[in-house]
Amino acid sequence: MKKFGMVSSAVLMMAGATAASADEISVVCSAEQDWCDLMVAAFEAENADTDVLMVRKSTGETLAQIRAEAGNPKIDVWWGGTGDPHLIAAEEGLTQASGADTSDLLGWAQNMATISKGRSIGIYAGALAMAYNSEILAEKGIAPPACWADLEDPRFVGEIQVANPNSSGTAYTELATFVQLFGEDEAYTKLAAIGQNVNSYTKSGSAPSKAAARGETGVSIGFMHDMVNLAAQGFPLVAVAPCEGTGYEVGAVSIIEGARNLDGAKAWVEFALRADIQSRAPETGSFQVPSNSNAEVAPESPDLASIKLIDYDFATYGSSDTRARLLARWDSDVGDPNPQQ
Repeated sequence: MKKFGMVSSAVLMMAGATAASADEISVVCSAEQDWCDLMVAAFEAENADTDVLMVRKSTGETLAQIRAEAGNPKIDVWWGGTGDPHLIAAEEGLTQASGADTSDLLGWAQNMATISKGRSIGIYAGALAMAYNSEILAEKGIAPPACWADLEDPRFVGEIQVANPNSSGTAYTELATFVQLFGEDEAYTKLAAIGQNVNSYTKSGSAPSKAAARGETGVSIGFMHDMVNLAAQGFPLVAVAPCEGTGYEVGAVSIIEGARNLDGAKAWVEFALRADIQSRAPETGSFQVPSNSNAEVAPESPDLASIKLIDYDFATYGSSDTRARLLARWDSDVGDPNPQQ
């Protein structure tokens, strides 16, 4: 009996040591689920003693969670999603500098790091666009859109789907793009006119293009790389860069202030910035332009140089005051008649 007890104690001590040596990183991912899953699997393959606890949430939802948990965060690192909410989190002191080497990054990613004082670093870029289901519009005899202004036309009544900017970083990029393109008053006039043709405001920024691909709506607003991915899968979806010009996102990675596993979070950031890791995104149908200048760019990725991009003001539209004001006016001037809970 005594011998059995000694063995049991040793086993318990060994099990305890094993449990203590296991590391955990809590990651919120705001990219597409398949890419989130690939990142987790790749990181854990290189770090056998580390478990990544990952959940996918939109950027608006993540920003709300980080604010609610300030001082007692449950998240270590936030990876992916549009850069504006990441910059807002940095401005509010909700994230911290990682100290990562950004010397291999393209200029727009460096700009993100400069604005946030190293608290947020760009990992990819993608242009805002429109898409339409060619079969649906042909069946209904509707001429496809070429410009943002076309979406105001009554021919698109009930045919447009877009996300709600309160929850979606994609839709906030759209809102900020319209303000920069047309001026604030005209932007809201246009967004309200387009709203008359919207059949649904979704929570997720990628959902409208998925719905258009499936034939559930005729037209969507979102990021071009998501549209390209759906078209590559065989859906009759055509992406359009609006004639007036368009904005773009810089997807980002940030470490949460007060992260419980700071070393693990820093390791994740270094991992996410590597050229070989960024080059794997197309494996999941993610065709954003990677931020590492040494990463491979998929042939399916949109050519940003051929798109009429605005000089997107990330410092201004990544400000919490600006975001709060623009969203409040969107709620009053445009609004979602059937907000999703």
